[in-house]
Amino acid sequence: MLFSKSVEYGIQAMIYLAERDSDDPIMIGEIAQAYSIPRQFLAKIVQTLVKYRLLTAFRGRNGGVKLARPSSEIYLPEIIHAIDGPPPEEEPCIFGLDECSDEQPCPFHPRWEVIREDIDDMLGLESLDKLAEMVTEKHTAMEESLKAT
Repeated sequence: MLFSKSVEYGIQAMIYLAERDSDDPIMIGEIAQAYSIPRQFLAKIVQTLVKYRLLTAFRGRNGGVKLARPSSEIYLPEIIHAIDGPPPEEEPCIFGLDECSDEQPCPFHPRWEVIREDIDDMLGLESLDKLAEMVTEKHTAMEESLKAT
């Protein structure tokens, strides 16, 4: 996959919260159960997302988490960088070579560079509300196909 497991789970949790679009906090256990994420692992990811002010956490009996700002104002790179850190100054070689640059390219470098830039551009345009909308549409389509059978 393109992302680490931590980033995948973080994105899934953020999408879950954006889909619910609730003023009330949602329990981490509910999110973990919905996506089959180990609860303790998700709790650590959530701590990071709170630290980077993408989520707000509430303690106590009615505690949980919710988005720190509207989902239309949160973009995928923010989530990725919060969890995995900022991107490296020099992109690693797709083949794993020690030296791979415009000056000393690997065999795949020219084509991969274009693909990587396209991916970066695409991710930068994806807001959380758009992703949540697409996931909701997918769930609706799956439910309708199950009803049809």
